[in-house]
Amino acid sequence: MNIAETLDERGRKYGTYMELATIAQDLKQVARSGANYHLLDPDMAESLDMIFNKVARIVNGCPFHRDSWHDIVGYAELVNTRLEKME
Repeated sequence: MNIAETLDERGRKYGTYMELATIAQDLKQVARSGANYHLLDPDMAESLDMIFNKVARIVNGCPFHRDSWHDIVGYAELVNTRLEKME
């Protein structure tokens, strides 16, 4: 599959990139405005960014694409696993 085909497939699955990017950036901005955002470790901040991207894909594209939901669980689990080890 060439890049044009990949982008076309993603557009059909997740909606336009501009719409998706706008939603994701809005979600990230809300999170960054939180009083304790500055306390997040890098993996926490990155996991939230990735989760917001997946949320944007869900609400802008096909909400029944299971892989997006699976990825959200995975990004949360990466942080959860590290925090468990710290206890």
